[in-house]
Parts: sequence; structure tokens; C-alpha cells
Amino acid sequence: MTQKIVSLLDEHRTMRIATLRPDGWPQTTSVGYANDGLTLYFLCAKDSQKAANLAHDDRVSLAIDDDPAQVMRIKGVSMAAHARRVTDEAEGAKAIALLFARYPAQEGVTFALPSPADVAIFRVTPTVVSMLDYALGFAHTDLVACEPPAAAA
Repeated sequence: MTQKIVSLLDEHRTMRIATLRPDGWPQTTSVGYANDGLTLYFLCAKDSQKAANLAHDDRVSLAIDDDPAQVMRIKGVSMAAHARRVTDEAEGAKAIALLFARYPAQEGVTFALPSPADVAIFRVTPTVVSMLDYALGFAHTDLVACEPPAAAA
């Protein structure tokens, strides 16, 4: 099941991620991501609402899927996870390299890669993953419990 989840993560590059605002309301945004197995990375502006929300509470819920023309071809992943800010410079550089490898150069579009110091980079570690696959039956879902994340250093 883990390999099926990783394969689906490898096929996509955007997710919807819900963070918790300090007032308790959820906030959902779309972000690009890259994965290293079940670990996901995304970046955002250091002064964004998303970064502020995660500084307050690192719990997130996310969904990754697409919109096939036929309902019985729906496949997707949702996760309950922790999104922790990457502070290690080497891990930050790795995350940026993974992210920008997912978005190859496009004609007429140029920009410099940000440095880890320029952005907020987050590592998303799942606690439970739900794999949705309608090909196995309407709304068929398999749940995969993941190892609890290590305590923050």
C-alpha cells in the first residue's frame, strides 16, 4: 500500500493543504510540493498566513488528486500530518532541488531558485494516510497509519 501511495504522490505536484489559524478556523490553500517517499516538502513566503499558522500549530490535513472524466477512475490521497519548518541548511537545499525538479524550465519563464534563507520550507510528515481508489469500488479507501513524528528538537 505504501508503494501505491508513493506512486500517486510521484504523479502529482500540487496539493490542497489545510492549516489552523490562531482563532481555530481552518485555512486551505493550494501549494506545489515534492516528495521523498512519504515525506512531502513545500515552500511559501516567510511572512505568509500559512507560515504563521504553522508556527502556531503544525497539524495539517491535505489532499492530492485529479479530476478524471469518469467517476470510477477517481484516485487520491489525503493525510493527517505535521508540517514542520526546515531549519537545516542541507535539508532546505535538498527540498528546493526536489521542488524545482518537479517544475522543468518553461519557454519564456525564467526565475532564480530561492535560497533556503529567502523562503519558509516545510517538511510534511504523515501520521495517517487515506488512499482513495474508486476503481476498487465506489469510495473505496485504505487507511495507512504512519510512524509518529520525532519530537521537535
